[in-house]
Amino acid sequence: MNRKISQQDNFIFLIVALVMLLAGMALAQQFFAGEMQRLMQSATVVTLLVAVWGAHDKNYIFRRGLVFPVVIILTSLASYYLESIDKLFLQLFIMLLFFLITAKKTATQVLFSGSVTWNNILGSICLYLLMAMIWGLLYTLMQLFAGSAFNGIEADLQWYELLPDLMYFSFVTITTLGFGDISPSTPITQFLVYMEAIVGQFYLAILVASLVGARMTAPHSHREQNNDRS
Repeated sequence: MNRKISQQDNFIFLIVALVMLLAGMALAQQFFAGEMQRLMQSATVVTLLVAVWGAHDKNYIFRRGLVFPVVIILTSLASYYLESIDKLFLQLFIMLLFFLITAKKTATQVLFSGSVTWNNILGSICLYLLMAMIWGLLYTLMQLFAGSAFNGIEADLQWYELLPDLMYFSFVTITTLGFGDISPSTPITQFLVYMEAIVGQFYLAILVASLVGARMTAPHSHREQNNDRS
């Protein structure tokens, strides 16, 4: 029997998709050459489309959203043969736009759906992961354009070789672990780094705590209403 993705459970699939994407990047960096890293990173983005953009509702935008993963994969394949395309970093910009729109769609469902459900709590976790991944893409673009935006990163690397390390740095930053193996070296990247740390901490303290608290108090409120009626 086919299992349809709905807005009641789509964030379960999105969490799996995001973890698969991050794990795929790590595995490609660990075991494969650079070109395979690029292809794997591009292909795994498609799972995000199925997970959150494919939610079955009347505002369903699957067909319109399909253009982003298709373009990502096509530009990845084209860059094997047209080096000029790769130098424009088109694939990175398209991925950044795709993640931004995915985060917006996730935030809309989490923040404005009205009720607090376990799916919405999972959605808030997905949004946290998406924020870190968006910052990771921004860091990669900064390193490519500035050339020495971060300490601890080798020079003259392709974007698909930089992305896993700067994605790791982004998650270390948003959680304020601060291992120190990679650090910003320009004023703009320093600004991006401390803004990510601030946004990440306020997000956890305010939004996720509020959602979990509301979910935990909902059964008590429901019982009190039943007692009042009786």
